[in-house]
Amino acid sequence: MSESAAGVWGLPLALLGGVLRVSAPYLFVSLGECLTEKSGRINLGQEGTLVMGAMVGYGVSYLSGSAWLGVLGAGCAGVLLGALHAWLCSLPRVNDVAVGIALMLLGVGLAFFLGKPFIQPKAPRLPAIELGGWSHLAPLRAALEVNGLLVVGVVAAFVMRFVFERTRWGLVVRIVGEEADAARALGYNVQRVRLVATAVGGFFAGVGGSFLSLYYPGSWSEGLSSGQGLMAVALVIFARWDPVRCLWASFLFGGAGAIGPALQSVGVVGGYNLYATAPYVLTFVIMMLTSSARRTLAGQPAELTVSR
Repeated sequence: MSESAAGVWGLPLALLGGVLRVSAPYLFVSLGECLTEKSGRINLGQEGTLVMGAMVGYGVSYLSGSAWLGVLGAGCAGVLLGALHAWLCSLPRVNDVAVGIALMLLGVGLAFFLGKPFIQPKAPRLPAIELGGWSHLAPLRAALEVNGLLVVGVVAAFVMRFVFERTRWGLVVRIVGEEADAARALGYNVQRVRLVATAVGGFFAGVGGSFLSLYYPGSWSEGLSSGQGLMAVALVIFARWDPVRCLWASFLFGGAGAIGPALQSVGVVGGYNLYATAPYVLTFVIMMLTSSARRTLAGQPAELTVSR
């Protein structure tokens, strides 16, 4: 590719690079929420888990000197919040949605409070895999920089689909999500299955948060998430509760989020704030298109609170 061709392809390359950077948090949170909802439980607290994961990941990376330890710490924080959500929802007369909103506020507020000492210090960041190292063109090399966590997320999407379709544990999760009474009749502990699914779902969301603070944008601040955890819930609905479709939907949401920076990178600065609303507009459109009183959403677990 010549320099002139690189100029022509500047916007598509910038958009591709933006998709590869922006999609990962959507992917991890949506996979975690997909697993949680497959067990018949909805967790609207994933936004708080995402922000808490970002703070814990950055703090552990700064204190330990290892970004990958930060990722593990973020995942563990997500497990704790997910397990807390599952335990609270197992109590009598407790609503999943209300608990999720409460834990979202708790996670965000706690992260802001505990994370104040980490706003200024610089923590080790996750390295990038330079898939475009063969090229001498800087725009192409920058567009093809991929973080290892994104690769892990892509693999996890296909593994999760395999688990749901081909393994006993995946079948148990699906039975619990479709008909809890049938699962109890078969001898399965419904609350235990949902506890494990929600905790593992929290792990995914926490890891997604670590991507925000340790790679892109690569710092800890109080406005880091911008509602990505909540948008991921709409993404799961759009993907019809299928992990691989969550992957493609994450790329779509990531592309919407990358429009503004991509245009700015090629010199289009007017209307930047308008372009930045693209992910929120996409979420609104998806919720309108998928919310219908006349039909049941294909793939929706029957035990979800919102469907009963």
